[in-house]
Amino acid sequence: MTRATQVKRRPKGVLLILAALLVGSGVLRIGDSAGQAIAGGSQQSERSEPVAEGPSECLTERDASALLEAFRDREAQVAERENRVEDRLQALRVAEAQIEQRLQELRAAEEALAATLSLADTAAETDLEQLTQVYQNMKPRDAAALFEEMSPDFAAGFLGRMRPDAAAAVMAGLEPGTAYSISVVLAGRNANVPSD
Repeated sequence: MTRATQVKRRPKGVLLILAALLVGSGVLRIGDSAGQAIAGGSQQSERSEPVAEGPSECLTERDASALLEAFRDREAQVAERENRVEDRLQALRVAEAQIEQRLQELRAAEEALAATLSLADTAAETDLEQLTQVYQNMKPRDAAALFEEMSPDFAAGFLGRMRPDAAAAVMAGLEPGTAYSISVVLAGRNANVPSD
């Protein structure tokens, strides 16, 4: 093994922090000394007595240890906050997945409902066509007796679906007032349709 691999590796972050603190301390001292020199020079010009400088303070091991401990505490707080944020993001991802699943279920239900409604519409249309065929194939006099009992709107619906010759035969067998009411309904059905 080489000497480089035998040396214990210390966390680089701690060393960088300590180096930054030492550099910062030096900069502050230089700035403080320059400030005192400038202040001392202006005071010296006002009075002739020299200004005595006090002893400069160094960063002790105890101070560095306390500072390092403060950095560790702060790092732990930041890590805890990051964990809380990550937990919230995970909860949001779960909620988003549930919403997406529900949306897909709603789309599937909507498609199933549309298919059911289409089937019901088709079945109702088939029933109306069959009933229209029944009335159309009846003897006009028998069909007219049934149409006399129907409301004019309902009777007009069937007569409008019948072949013109069969509808004419049924209308001929109706009482004049009933035939007139059905004719008014038939004529007015398309009155509100735009002509353009």
